[in-house]
Amino acid sequence: MDCWKGAISHSWIYPTVIICANGFFSAMMPSESFLTPYLTGPDKNLTIEEVTNQIFPVWTYSYLALLFPVFLITDYMRYKPILLLQGISFIITYLLLLFAHGVLAMQLVEFFYGLATATEVAYYAYIYSVVSTDHYQRVTSYCRSITLVAATVAALLGQLLVSLADVSYFHLHVITLTSVSLAFVCSFALPMPQKSMFFQRKDVSDPLPAPEKAAPPLGSDRPSGYQEDKGSPPADRAPTPEQQADNAKPRNQVLRVLVQLSKDLRDCYSSRKLLYWSLWWALATAGFNQVLNYIQVLWDFRAPSHSSAVYNGAVEAIATFLGSATSMAVGYIQVNWDLSGELALGIFSAMDASSLFLMHFIDNIWACYAGYLVFKACYMLLITIATFQIAVNLSMERYALMFGFNNFIALLLQTILTVVVVDSKGLGLDISTQFLIYGSYFTFIAGIFLIRSIYTITSIKCRNTDVTGES
Repeated sequence: MDCWKGAISHSWIYPTVIICANGFFSAMMPSESFLTPYLTGPDKNLTIEEVTNQIFPVWTYSYLALLFPVFLITDYMRYKPILLLQGISFIITYLLLLFAHGVLAMQLVEFFYGLATATEVAYYAYIYSVVSTDHYQRVTSYCRSITLVAATVAALLGQLLVSLADVSYFHLHVITLTSVSLAFVCSFALPMPQKSMFFQRKDVSDPLPAPEKAAPPLGSDRPSGYQEDKGSPPADRAPTPEQQADNAKPRNQVLRVLVQLSKDLRDCYSSRKLLYWSLWWALATAGFNQVLNYIQVLWDFRAPSHSSAVYNGAVEAIATFLGSATSMAVGYIQVNWDLSGELALGIFSAMDASSLFLMHFIDNIWACYAGYLVFKACYMLLITIATFQIAVNLSMERYALMFGFNNFIALLLQTILTVVVVDSKGLGLDISTQFLIYGSYFTFIAGIFLIRSIYTITSIKCRNTDVTGES
C-alpha cells in the first residue's frame, strides 16, 4: 500500500487524470445555456428587466471583490482546499437555483457563482504544482481541452434533451447539480501539493542566500511542485534563526510576497511588447465576458422563450467548437507576430465590433446567432495568440501573475461597464442598446491597435530605408 501511495505521489499521470475529471464535471453544465429562459419562465417567474438589471450584475461585482483575495489564498493554501471550495460553491449555486425563489435568492445565486468563478484559478495552477516542467505543455493541453470538450458536450446534450426529449429546464439543473457534485468528489482524490508558486518561493520566503547557495532563478528547470525530502534536512538547508522568525510572522511573509509580486509585475510590464498584448487582453476580455453574461438575454428578447423554439445549447456547442478549432489553428500559423500581431488584434477586434452591431441592428434571431458565432471565434483566436505571446517570454510564476492581473483589470473594466450600462442604479439600458454600446467599445479597441499597427509598420519601413541609405 505504501508503495502504491508513493507511486501516485511521484507520478504526473495520476494528478492529471483526477484534475481533468474535475475539470470535465465542473464544465459539464447542460443547463447553463438555458439560464435566462429558466429564470424568466414559470419556474422562477422573473421579468427580463429583473434578470438583466438586478440579478446578473451581482456576478460581476462578487467576482471582482473575491478575485484578488482568492488568488492569494489559493497560492497560500496550495490549491486543493480552493478546489474543494469551488465544488461547494457550485453545489450551493445549483441548489439555490433549483429550490429558491425571488430576486434576492437569485442574487445570492450570482454571488456563489462569482465565488466559484474566482476559484477557477486553482484549477489551472494546481497541476503546475504537482508535475515537473517536462510535462507542463502536455498537461496544459489536457486540462484546457477537457473543459472545452465538456462545455461542447454539455451544450449539445442540453439542446437535445430540450428539443427532442422535452426535458424541463428544472431537470437540466438537476443534471448540472449532479455533475458539479461529482467534480467535488474528484477534488478529494487529488494529492496535496508540497509547494506553491509565490508564498513558498525561495526568493520570497527565505532571506537572501549566500552566492554559493543561491536559489534557482525564476524559470529554472526545477518544477514549482518539486517535493523536498521529508526526512532530516541537509546541513546547508537547516533553518536559520531568521527563517524561524519568519515562520512566526506570517503577516510579514504576506507583505514580502506582495512586495515581490509588485516588483515582478513592474518587470513584466516594462516590456512594451507584453504591455500591448496585456492591454488588448484586459480590454477585450472585459467586453467578451460582458457579452457572454448578457447574450442569452438578447436572444430571449429577439425570440421570447415562452413562444419560440430555443436553440441556445446548439449555438453554444457550435461556438465552443469553433473557438477550440481557431485556438488549435494558431499552432499551425507561421506569422511574425512581432510585426503583424497588432494588426491582427485590430482587424479581428473590428470583426468583433461588426458582429455586435449586427446583433443590435438586425432583429432576426438567426442573425444574432451568427453574430455570436463570429464574435466568440474571433476572440478565442486572439486570446490564444495573446496567451502564447505572453507565456513564451515569461517563467511560469510570472505568467501566472500576469494572467491573474490582466484578468483583474478586465474584471475592473467589466464592472465599470456593468455599473454604467446595465445596473438599474446606473443607466439601466435595455438589452438591445447595451449591445450597441458593446459594439462601440470593440470599435474603440480596434481603433487603438489599428493605429498602433500603422505606426509600427511605418517605423520599421523607415528604419529599413535608413539602413539601406547608409549602406
